[in-house]
Amino acid sequence: MSSVIPIQQVDLVGQPIVNYRDVLSGKEIAAIEHECSLYESRPAAAIDALQIVQSERRWISDESLYAIADMLGMSATELEGVATFYNLIYRHPVGEHVIHLCNSISCWLHDYQTITEHLSKTLNIEFGQTTKDGKITLLPNVCLGCCDKAPALMLDGELVENLDIKSIDSLLQGLRGGKNA
Repeated sequence: MSSVIPIQQVDLVGQPIVNYRDVLSGKEIAAIEHECSLYESRPAAAIDALQIVQSERRWISDESLYAIADMLGMSATELEGVATFYNLIYRHPVGEHVIHLCNSISCWLHDYQTITEHLSKTLNIEFGQTTKDGKITLLPNVCLGCCDKAPALMLDGELVENLDIKSIDSLLQGLRGGKNA
């Protein structure tokens, strides 16, 4: 899944213990330290720390997870629970752009299936996959909270509402630098 983890030792359950300074960049460490200063306990900054590292690396590798856990003074298992609970923390590599297609009941009632089929066919991928050029990852999302503007998706953290085939094609063309998807 990731590069070789610089293991110094393992904990009681066999998880690697790493020194975060061997894995995280100075920029990441400084940003995480700032977030930790805003909370009463270091583990409370777990989501922020995961987001900081992900913003630099696009996903959280095992190596990064162990390093963040070390820095926050928590177990890797505890941090893994946080990371896998939130669908905006990626534990596998993703493309340069990530599309979260809302699959709530409102979106289903407003042509979700047609949008899904068009995205899959146009990108030549299914949910959970990334295009061969590494540009776009397509993921489902339980609800984006914009049911009054369904169907909707989130692209790189920005909501796109009232989707139709034309708006999807325009969006994909923009992602591909004006080239046909």
